Amino acid sequence: MQDNGTLVSLETAQKLGLIEEEFIKIQHILGRMPNFTELSIFSVMWSEHCSYKNSIIWLKTLPREGKRLLVEAGEENAGLVDIGGGLGCAFKIESHNHPSAIEPFQGAATGVGGIHRDIFTMGARPIAALNSLRFGNIHSEKTKHLVKGVVNGISHYGNCFGVPTVGGEVFFNDCYNQNILVNAMSVGIVKAGETVSACADGPGNPVLIVGSATGKDGIHGATFASADLTEDSAEDLPAVQVGDPFQEKLLLEASLEAIKSGAIVGMQDMGAAGITCSTSEMSAKSGTGMIIDLDKVPTRQGNMKPFEILLSESQERMLIVAKKGEEHKLFEIFDKWDLECEHIGEVTNTGRLQFSQNGKIVADVPAEPLVLGGGAPVYEREYTRPTYYDKIEAFDIQNISQPTDFVSTAKKLFSSPNLVSKRWVYEQYDSMVRTNTMTTNRHSDAAIVRVKGTEKALAVTTDCNASYVFADSYIGGMIAVAEAARNIVCTGGEPVAITNCLNFGNPYNPEVYWQFVHTIKGMGEACRALNTPVTGGNVSFYNQSVFKDKTEPVFPTPTIGMLGILDDANQYMTLDFKSEKDHIYIIGVSRNDLGSSEYIREIHQVQYSNVPYFDLQEEIALQNTVRELIANHYIQSAHDVADGGLFTNLMESAIINGIGFNIVTDSSLRKDAFLFGESQSRVVVSVKDENKNQFESFMAEQKTAFQHLGLTDGENAIIDGENFGKIADWKNIHDNQLGQYLES
Repeated sequence: MQDNGTLVSLETAQKLGLIEEEFIKIQHILGRMPNFTELSIFSVMWSEHCSYKNSIIWLKTLPREGKRLLVEAGEENAGLVDIGGGLGCAFKIESHNHPSAIEPFQGAATGVGGIHRDIFTMGARPIAALNSLRFGNIHSEKTKHLVKGVVNGISHYGNCFGVPTVGGEVFFNDCYNQNILVNAMSVGIVKAGETVSACADGPGNPVLIVGSATGKDGIHGATFASADLTEDSAEDLPAVQVGDPFQEKLLLEASLEAIKSGAIVGMQDMGAAGITCSTSEMSAKSGTGMIIDLDKVPTRQGNMKPFEILLSESQERMLIVAKKGEEHKLFEIFDKWDLECEHIGEVTNTGRLQFSQNGKIVADVPAEPLVLGGGAPVYEREYTRPTYYDKIEAFDIQNISQPTDFVSTAKKLFSSPNLVSKRWVYEQYDSMVRTNTMTTNRHSDAAIVRVKGTEKALAVTTDCNASYVFADSYIGGMIAVAEAARNIVCTGGEPVAITNCLNFGNPYNPEVYWQFVHTIKGMGEACRALNTPVTGGNVSFYNQSVFKDKTEPVFPTPTIGMLGILDDANQYMTLDFKSEKDHIYIIGVSRNDLGSSEYIREIHQVQYSNVPYFDLQEEIALQNTVRELIANHYIQSAHDVADGGLFTNLMESAIINGIGFNIVTDSSLRKDAFLFGESQSRVVVSVKDENKNQFESFMAEQKTAFQHLGLTDGENAIIDGENFGKIADWKNIHDNQLGQYLES
């Protein structure tokens, strides 16, 4: 069997990221010593990024069934949900963390391109993009460089590709100084009967590669994503792919047209592990095999070695299994769109992947043992309670002094990079292309995207407060799901399902694995209670940096991407105060709770405190109440109390239309806890005076507590009779502070 001449040994396997046990298992599967190309194939397919070998046991405990789900989690490239009217919604979120930390522009850009391909490879047209970004200290020059590069990469790819970026989140914390997080989400619409599966049915059917030529960019990208970042990681720059959004736009249109031709049996995009991944996963799913001639793969460089062609993660490529005798239809379609489409092999009934070059077999491996659930390693790592929990349990609110000047404290808090407007970021994104976005000039807790040709709209959001998950991974995991659902409910939508991007440190660290396991347990409980099954997603381990012998894991960050549905887009509810003399109420219970709040970190510099109060049954009751209030048109606005507490909530509702407020705090609670605490399951609503009695009568019948705070009034913020200043001045801080941080 031809090879590149590299002798294979345990040392070779270890350099490729495999452990001794796995190297022995590969020899057992093959019945012989693998050659270098075969060992490279196993190394990427058995990497954490592709195999989920350290997470799949726990992922399987998440709820994966629901009345609207059209495919089960993991069956296809993305989740697929029935939204009614003969339409389905495909959506998914994935990480591109390590590449973005090394080369922020291309790392972020190709993350966007890759997640969109997951959507349209199923036959769905992407209609919206979201993201969740985490960076280090905003005063660091490195952080400023990374922020600008990532945002530029996202905006460049998304704007050129022609899909609006409609929502997301940006957080800053020192734990992300070396290892940033870039999570990208795509949402698409497909008609019933126009979906395509990532399968390789039918021995004898031709296998085609379409799109861009294959280069040396991205080789071993999956392995790169399955290791810690170190001071030498910049040397892995070839593991970062290079994207071309204009090529992807052509690939999108050609792929959707090709699906409609009826000539496609199966299709899968080439993301992590490139040709290796698509051939093995499609074959394993159908119980078939493939024989592939690598000489027929279009390449950008001459004399590429077999492992380079197989492992390349060059962007904007698809693998297609065509119906035998109808492949000419596909050649014509891709030629029309000026895209390469080459016949590189055939489906076989052997269950094996055979790759040839120069007329000789260079790799011959079974497909099934390569993939998740088919023979790839599965581990359950040990886990132990994090030692820093002792510091959290020692936190006592009685040791926290209240401010002597609430106005100056509020201004300092409201200037936090985590609370100010991310306008500097989102104004670089095109949110209006395709004219579906309803939240371009209207503000709500989730983004709303119209489903053209129907009365429906989608509510979509990405949410996670990693500080909560750090403080208590179980409750923090529940809160991440609950907050996403709460945001959708506050817009008038019904939460339907989630996708997730689980960002954690090294799974071999028992404390990190504790965080992972308990986060999964919390997420699962919340998803079952809120009827939001998991459609799929991504696990991103090894988000920790090793510099000068110091290991720094990021906060456990389970980003939740949630989909909601408004059957009637006219039910859309915004968060802004609409007019003066409206009544302001808070629904839910406020408590003497400062745990893990932005206030406790930013003002008091306390890094270890308890998770905010959360009760799942209270949350369910709250969401049911808010849903009924919107449906009955009792309220004018709805906005959940989250980061920054009640004060930030009120100010965000006030600054949009410049309408002030006059409220009174609850004297039974600490004033700082009432204004700045982040106890969960609370929503602020505004009510017209003529609806006040109706509203209060309805609320008296509910299981959810509520409290009258005051009125919308004038152009100032008045709290307990004290003037906190003009809303216009607060708006200036909110809108411009982030830009000042980044440009200083």
